[in-house]
Amino acid sequence: MRGDLEWGSIPRLVRSAAARYADADAVIEGRTRLSYGELGERVERAAAACIASGVEPGDRVAVWAPNTLDWIVSALGAVTAGAVLVPLNTRFKGTEAAYVLERSRARLLFVTGTFLGTSYVASLRRAEVSLPHLERVVVLGDSAPDDYLTWKAFLAEGDQITSAQVRARADAISPSDPSDLVYTSGTTGRPKGAVISHAQTLRCYAIWSELAGLEEGDRYLIVNPFFHTFGYKAGIIACLMRGAVMIPQPVFNVDTVLANIASERVSVLPGPPTLHQSLLDHPSRAAYDLASLRLVVTGAAVVPLRLVERLRGELGVATVLTAYGLSEASGIVTMCRRGDPADVVATTSGRPIPDTEVRLSEAGEVLVRGHHVMRGYFEDEEETARAIDADGWLHTGDVGVLDEAGNLRITDRVKDMFIVGGFNAYPAEIEQLLGLHPDIADVAVIGIPDPRLGEVGKAFAVRRPGARVTGDDLIAWARREMANYKVPREVEFVGELPRNASGKVVKGELRARAGA
Repeated sequence: MRGDLEWGSIPRLVRSAAARYADADAVIEGRTRLSYGELGERVERAAAACIASGVEPGDRVAVWAPNTLDWIVSALGAVTAGAVLVPLNTRFKGTEAAYVLERSRARLLFVTGTFLGTSYVASLRRAEVSLPHLERVVVLGDSAPDDYLTWKAFLAEGDQITSAQVRARADAISPSDPSDLVYTSGTTGRPKGAVISHAQTLRCYAIWSELAGLEEGDRYLIVNPFFHTFGYKAGIIACLMRGAVMIPQPVFNVDTVLANIASERVSVLPGPPTLHQSLLDHPSRAAYDLASLRLVVTGAAVVPLRLVERLRGELGVATVLTAYGLSEASGIVTMCRRGDPADVVATTSGRPIPDTEVRLSEAGEVLVRGHHVMRGYFEDEEETARAIDADGWLHTGDVGVLDEAGNLRITDRVKDMFIVGGFNAYPAEIEQLLGLHPDIADVAVIGIPDPRLGEVGKAFAVRRPGARVTGDDLIAWARREMANYKVPREVEFVGELPRNASGKVVKGELRARAGA
């Protein structure tokens, strides 16, 4: 299926789904049940409000909120108005969020009021970053500071915009126009926005939906965060394509997952291996009816063979698949196929998706070329040239092995990235933040194994002369300054870091030391 040819843009996909599945459930959030027709109307109203607010085609609009109906409506409304969506990580602190807002020059921000006990509004106000381009902030709630708007007040502004005006704006969007900027950090520790088009998004997730076997009427519990490609595109976009029911869950809590599966007869549950392991090992699992579950797609970390076998055997999940992707390639590069044996699903990330080339460099780095490779990093030609060579090959920074059947197995990470419970953690970024501590002279971070999260960070730190900061002190400080998954779980103080002749930290020595 070529989704880019069938719909052309995400707004036309939303309109098509609203017509095709009009009376079917689209979103279930607690007691709120919204049909596809009603979802289409809400998205159109949000788009009208964006237009009334002065959003022009190509403007960046950010969303900083957990998985909710309001996220779906505000994001799709912005994109329908011709904006480029900038999803912000809900784990970000104010300074981290402000940096992405500043880099993307976002004109409009939709932000949740309070999430997990944190006021995002207060956090953003405390950030000492100038945001001259951010003209309006809309709080997705019933109250807002005087200089911000409530969601209700924002929507009311759109009443002056007609359906014809919204449709004209949406119809002017070209398949090659950018649909979103997904910010990801690299070896420099500086977040970069991967520019992905409407055509790339639609084509990739039409393929994903086909390979996964997503069906009309499937009930899809979306635990993967919407700010991540896996949550937004393999979640919202895929459901719109197939007429599946979206059941957003704001926080990963295994008790809530079990309750949702049983009460809502959930049939589809993608997520990192940590999620499924927690589900299987829950002491009260037997008390819940999980028979409706039929499709699991996982990845982002090592997948134990035993996990695949237990999902199939103990829960009776008919289809368990793994996949590999990165933001710079629209979130998908390879994927297993239905019918693959358990050992292939567990030990590999499957084969390249259609019309995709994957090869290994002499050093074993995974190189990717195809329709899904980003056009580049937003306003960053230097980093783009480093990532995509003259022949169009994306250098992923991951090291892998290809078997005779073309299945890819990721074995290491050139960029030293490690994955904490499904979240990508980039040492260079964490090191930059830890380096701001007044008592730290030098620091290096590596990933170490963790039985629950797969991997966590360990910091090797050098104190400034006379400093007495402890590991607990540094960890507590880090929790205030960065997203929780980035915070090192262990700190080891050293006299100096091992460096090579060019001055780079030799992380192999640190890994050997941590292993010993």
